[in-house]
Amino acid sequence: MTAALPVPRVRGPRAAGVGGHPWVWVAAAVLPVVFLAVFFAWPVATLVARGFVVDGRPSLAGVQDVLAAPRTWRIVGQTLGQAVAGSAVSVLLGLPGAYLLYRCRFPGRRALRALVSVPFVLPTVVVGVAFQSLLAPRGLLGFLGLQESFVAIVAALVFFNYSVVVRTVGALWARLDPRAEDAARSLGAGRLRVLATVTLPALAPAIASAAALVFLFCASAFGVVLVLGGSAYGTIETEIWYQTTQLLDLPAAAALSILQLVVVTASLMVAGATRARQERALRLSGNPVDGPLRRGDLPAAAVTAVVVAGLLLLPMGSLAWRSLVTADGIGFAHYVALGGRTGQLTVSVWQALLNSVVTAVAATAIAVVLGLLVSYVLSRRPASPRGRRVLRGVDAVFMLPLGVSAVTVGFGFLITLNRPPLDLRSSWLLIPVAQAMVALPLVVRTLLPTLRAIDPRLHEAAASLGAAPARIVATIDLPFALRGLGLAVGFAFATSLGEFGATSFLARPDRPTLPVVIFQLIGRPGAENFGMALAASVVLAVLTAVAMGLAEWIGPREVNPW
Repeated sequence: MTAALPVPRVRGPRAAGVGGHPWVWVAAAVLPVVFLAVFFAWPVATLVARGFVVDGRPSLAGVQDVLAAPRTWRIVGQTLGQAVAGSAVSVLLGLPGAYLLYRCRFPGRRALRALVSVPFVLPTVVVGVAFQSLLAPRGLLGFLGLQESFVAIVAALVFFNYSVVVRTVGALWARLDPRAEDAARSLGAGRLRVLATVTLPALAPAIASAAALVFLFCASAFGVVLVLGGSAYGTIETEIWYQTTQLLDLPAAAALSILQLVVVTASLMVAGATRARQERALRLSGNPVDGPLRRGDLPAAAVTAVVVAGLLLLPMGSLAWRSLVTADGIGFAHYVALGGRTGQLTVSVWQALLNSVVTAVAATAIAVVLGLLVSYVLSRRPASPRGRRVLRGVDAVFMLPLGVSAVTVGFGFLITLNRPPLDLRSSWLLIPVAQAMVALPLVVRTLLPTLRAIDPRLHEAAASLGAAPARIVATIDLPFALRGLGLAVGFAFATSLGEFGATSFLARPDRPTLPVVIFQLIGRPGAENFGMALAASVVLAVLTAVAMGLAEWIGPREVNPW
């Protein structure tokens, strides 16, 4: 009787990283961590510290003055009120869309998914101008008298965040086992009762995650509130901008930034907890399930059609139409005027668009490289509880820029990156770096699902056959990452192209981006300036939609970045 040969123990990624070498993914984390520390943690920490310094000495007086001002708490109330209303309406309208687009099968479903996703990445200034053109006295809905109103702001917030609810809830709804619903119906439960007692409880993790994310995005909205809210509906974001650029009161702006960080940190904690519940629910669910569109699905189809047509397409259609209305009738005069300079603009609109594209390309390159490294690290599966806790902490840290105000980041850049060893005041790279910081969390959330879908046994088998870590990455991880790379590039480019919060602080007068020029145009009197702002907004919206549409088309079918 022969003795059994000992089976070698393979140290796969569950035990110590790829090929048994934890240093591989530790090294991959170094560059993103340094980037985050220098271009996010340092500026934000310096800004927070500025709020506790008065006349060069540590003091709580600045923060106390801001907290004691009635204006501050009015603005905090408006921020929270708009965020709660925007979140509630987004969830209510998004649930039928999630069912229709992820549980029902019909021709054109993927194209409709792409269309619904585009508003999320449209420039905030463009959306603000679109709703303004729709609700202005001469606009299509001007008779409603909703210009510069709470309703207008909430509608614009829902416009942005509708796709977040649809994609987040839809990703789980598509994987729910239909047998539980079928069993309830066989026992005599009606369609609404099945929805209330079976389906919605099963979807609770995804609904909570979507609501928390939408609240975070609504609470940190800037451009759309600045354009639509006027002086009556300001938020913490717009107040920071106002105190900095109009009153030059940096201590007050710093104190408000601290208050903003408190709101954002609380929102991120809730969003992180709900996202963890959603991910556990997705792991426990099965493969995607859908069926042909049936008569019983018509209510969901009707609600979705009304939302897409009335809330998503109508503002953009009004924007396109109003851009063609001139003093001499219908024509392209406003588009022709984009090639020249008007008022106090230092460059033409077309030059500003070129600046935006060049800046967005650079920001996309930075965000995608860093996002690949971060996603690679976060996709690991350590065996020890300590390792899993470390990865959860790293995930939360790299999601911070998603919620921290871009205005805060831009303001922080101004007070930190203006002296050696990092004096970037005269460098055009300052804006791409800021935009890459804003886009990085979206890239990570897009790439991470594809990398986490890799079966760990592939790594173990390759390592047992003697493959080096670099070869494992090149032959296993990289092909999977490329599946989501197109969508990640689209998100990064579209987000950078329309970024306005940080750019409004950092753009040089001789190199403004298009969102900055649009905001300058709508702030000046005269029909010609407003017409040019409408035309420029259409150009920017079309470019953003094309980029995102192509990315959605070539990207993986079921990736949900949330």
